[in-house]
Amino acid sequence: MKNFLVHNEETKQLMLNETGLSKIEDLFKQIPSEVRVKNFDISKPLSEAQLQREIRRLAKKNETDKINFCGGGVYNKFIPACVGQVAQRFEFLTAYTPYQAEISQGTLQIMYEFQTMMTRLTGMDVADATVYDGGTACAEAVLMAGRISKKNRALFNKNINPEYLAVIKTYCWAGGVEVDVFEELPNNLADYACVLYQVPNYFGEIVYPKKFDDTLLIVCADLSTLSILKPPSEYGADIVVADVQSLGVPMSFGGPHAGIISTKEKYMRQLVGRLAGKTVDKDGNTAYTLTIQTREQHIKREKATGNICSNQALIGLWVTLYLSLMGEKGFRQAGYLSAKTAHNLADGLKKKGYKISNKNFFNEFVLEVNDADEFLSKLDGVGISGGIKVSKTNVLVATTELITEEDVELYLSVV
Repeated sequence: MKNFLVHNEETKQLMLNETGLSKIEDLFKQIPSEVRVKNFDISKPLSEAQLQREIRRLAKKNETDKINFCGGGVYNKFIPACVGQVAQRFEFLTAYTPYQAEISQGTLQIMYEFQTMMTRLTGMDVADATVYDGGTACAEAVLMAGRISKKNRALFNKNINPEYLAVIKTYCWAGGVEVDVFEELPNNLADYACVLYQVPNYFGEIVYPKKFDDTLLIVCADLSTLSILKPPSEYGADIVVADVQSLGVPMSFGGPHAGIISTKEKYMRQLVGRLAGKTVDKDGNTAYTLTIQTREQHIKREKATGNICSNQALIGLWVTLYLSLMGEKGFRQAGYLSAKTAHNLADGLKKKGYKISNKNFFNEFVLEVNDADEFLSKLDGVGISGGIKVSKTNVLVATTELITEEDVELYLSVV
């Protein structure tokens, strides 16, 4: 047990001697003093009962029962109760990622089923078993396109999720990839490894890109809209990426999420993240295994296609359970209700004299107002999160199948 005890003064001094330092503070001398935390405002010790009461007091500050019209990449969707009950069983929580893969047959089967569902939604040939989130998926897909095309420039439509774009720029900066953002497509497309569109885009507009001859097309999709909208494979996508939060994953104050990358079979070896395959064992029984392991850093280290050696398998399980329980009919119905409610709300706002910026949208649109802060504050006063402020005079409004006709009527009555 001695290796798990707190270091005593003698041990600390031995470590300092090895590093050539005289005191522990010397470890932090490169950090400017003005940015260091001087004091921690920590309360006095509490008993367990006192701590529980304090946590409950703090939890009451979270306003979790508001009617939610916010979107922008995170959506308040209906989740069957069974999803959480199954996904949070200890067998799944403790087998989060299979480091000894073949003895984790249950987890591998879930990965395989998840991948199958993602390919059916996107229309692509193969999908990975999750990456960290939608932004990561976009960034890794761009680097993947660069490896395929041997080009180091990437092009992005300006209306993609700003958080995704920030992640992409960080990855590309580190990977030596030049990033250009466009409103109108340039003429020199052949100079780029890829063009990335989000469908629907961050502002909810549905714009289907065209297939390019000399440049790979990456589509960032909202998977929940694919219950009704045509899959990206039908309009020429070479790589499809997405965040899976809208498929049965709670909002959870911003996380956790998971992302996916799906692509054509010929690009399979350039995929990032784990890929589960189905086979038979020596006795002829069905078996699952991690396959084509050229992507993991434990296989090729710096030569690997990606640095994602873990995954979001537990979130993938949530998605797999959600889609299984909803079924094709339920999944389609949820998408239909989301879209129908959004269009009903937009029509009601138009009748009240408001202008909707979108020409073609699914369940999310931009509303033009005189003052976004005042508009949202008025709704907040009656328990409505009315949308996301995207400018001083624009609000991004989203609906899901959880928004009722009464909720829409209340929204319209307030504004």
